[in-house]
Amino acid sequence: MKRNLLLSIFSGLLLWIAWPPTPYTTFFLFVGFVPMLMAIENIIQSTVTRKGKKIFNTTFIGFFIWNTLCVYWVYNALKIIGPVVAAPLTLIPYALGPLLMATACWLYYRVRLIAGRTLSLVALVCFWIGYEYLHQSWDLNFPWMTLGNGFAVSHKWIQWYEYTGVYGGTIWVWAINILLFLLYVGLREGQAKPTRLKLITGFALVLILPLGLSFYKYYSYKEQVNPSNIVVAQPNIDPYEKEGTIPVHEQIAVLTHISDSIGQKNTEYFIWPETAIAQDMDEDRIYTDNYYLQVRGFLNKYKNANVLTGGETHKFYTKRATKTANQLPDQPGMFYDRFSAAINIENSSKVQFYHKSRLVPGAESMPFGNALSFLKPAFEHLGGATGAYGIQPEPTVFYSQSGIGAAPVICFESIWGEWVSKYVKQGAQFIAIITNDGWWENTSGKDQHLDYAKLRAIETRRWVCRSANTGISAFINQRGDVVQQSKWWVRTALKQDINLNSDITFYVEHGDYLPKAASILAVLGIFFIGIKRGFNH
Repeated sequence: MKRNLLLSIFSGLLLWIAWPPTPYTTFFLFVGFVPMLMAIENIIQSTVTRKGKKIFNTTFIGFFIWNTLCVYWVYNALKIIGPVVAAPLTLIPYALGPLLMATACWLYYRVRLIAGRTLSLVALVCFWIGYEYLHQSWDLNFPWMTLGNGFAVSHKWIQWYEYTGVYGGTIWVWAINILLFLLYVGLREGQAKPTRLKLITGFALVLILPLGLSFYKYYSYKEQVNPSNIVVAQPNIDPYEKEGTIPVHEQIAVLTHISDSIGQKNTEYFIWPETAIAQDMDEDRIYTDNYYLQVRGFLNKYKNANVLTGGETHKFYTKRATKTANQLPDQPGMFYDRFSAAINIENSSKVQFYHKSRLVPGAESMPFGNALSFLKPAFEHLGGATGAYGIQPEPTVFYSQSGIGAAPVICFESIWGEWVSKYVKQGAQFIAIITNDGWWENTSGKDQHLDYAKLRAIETRRWVCRSANTGISAFINQRGDVVQQSKWWVRTALKQDINLNSDITFYVEHGDYLPKAASILAVLGIFFIGIKRGFNH
């Protein structure tokens, strides 16, 4: 059994080595699951008892190693509360994903009891994708480790994400790993030569055809010339000093200064990071807000420009207008919502708001209502305000006076391909990601977050203009190339003439059709397991 444990650990290490932001090692994704599958097969073929439990425990260890090594940086956002409290909280990002992954492997074993190896492996892929889709959809969402994200540093390989999204990458990884595993099993079991040749041919085709298609699309892709001058600002303000230590008007002064230093007469968007305006503002009284007026004053020099900025806002109601509304203390019948917002300010009386709707569990939303409310004091240090922010059911596209459509994507939201595609379907011609990655310090978290933005560019064929408070700010073209990027922890601004695009990709049109179909099959597989087990008893 030690051998199987070592195989599982080896898989975890291979997958970690393959994961962004490590360059030149992405190909390890194609072999990373083979040792794990070998360990599972060894247990299935052995004479030990309670095989399902052993498969779950063995695979969990490998997946735990993979996840922990890839998202170790989450602890940096927690350590301020002390190791005693932080240690158990890290089990949420580190252990919950591995638990779901190991469950997919256990379900694969249950199918093997009643079906052949080939059908069971197909079921395994469905169970895995079902786990990934669940993990982006429920209250404890953390789709950071979705397998298709692993190609973010090798974006030339996956230009066909404009048809499939990241779940096409998940299927590709599993298909190649399974074919290699079947070749290994065939050699071990003395499989007939024609069968092995079929597997080798299948492996070659599954590897080469997607790569060939991707390289062809990458090198033949031409952007339609439709330029717009954009500036992204990186104020480099310590996130722990944004609220309370440094006055908000000074922070805005920094932003206006670095924006003005490279702004042009034809600049159409100045993009500032998440919570750039750190003062809570009343959306219904925005026109008299001093910080709004300070931004409007800056825009006097740029008549056709917009400032797309992050901010903290609120709205008051005379009734509980939303599920997230809270009652005002000592004011019966009055309610309010707080928002992590994107705000579009222009040289007119029009102000547009978007409310962040894919929230960080704990930091910005309390998972499962009040069930985990006792964790609020600890969750507040994850990178946002404690408790539930208000959200909105659909994204909002910001439109400039000249008719340019911008997708305001706030931080964590940039991990959701389908959510970002909804902006594009509504008319967004470029993507503006505003974020504050300073909570994680100088770790690979900030690099992974930047790399994942390249996937959104490919899926939607839109430029990504990324403004990060402390870095890394960047411009990414429609092929996923990082055209410009800032250094970490410096005060700077970048400008770029981007090309606007109004074409709709297949993925934008159809969204996450692959995981939805796989999830249905996974549920049917679970029912099938339950029915068969019932008959057997």
